[in-house]
Amino acid sequence: MHPSHKDHLGKLNRVSGQVEAVKRMIDEGKYCVDIMTQIRAARSALKAVELAVLETHMKSCLDQACCHSADEQNKKIEEIVTLLKKYE
Repeated sequence: MHPSHKDHLGKLNRVSGQVEAVKRMIDEGKYCVDIMTQIRAARSALKAVELAVLETHMKSCLDQACCHSADEQNKKIEEIVTLLKKYE
C-alpha cells in the first residue's frame, strides 16, 4: 500500500494557478522580470511538494523495507540514490 499524498493537492492547485498566471502575463506582454519572478515562485512551490513526497517515501517505504531483508533495504536505498542522481 502506497502512502497518500492528497494533502499536497492544495499546493499543487496553487502551482497550477501560478502557471496560469505566467501564461496570462506572457499573453498580456508583462515585464520579463515579473514573469521570471512568477516562474521562480512556481518552481519553488513545486520543489516543496517534491521534497514532501520524497520525505513521505523515506518515512514510510524505507521504514517498511527495514523490516525486511538486507537485500530489500539495499534495493530501497539504491532507488533513492538513483532518484537523487537524476537531479544533479
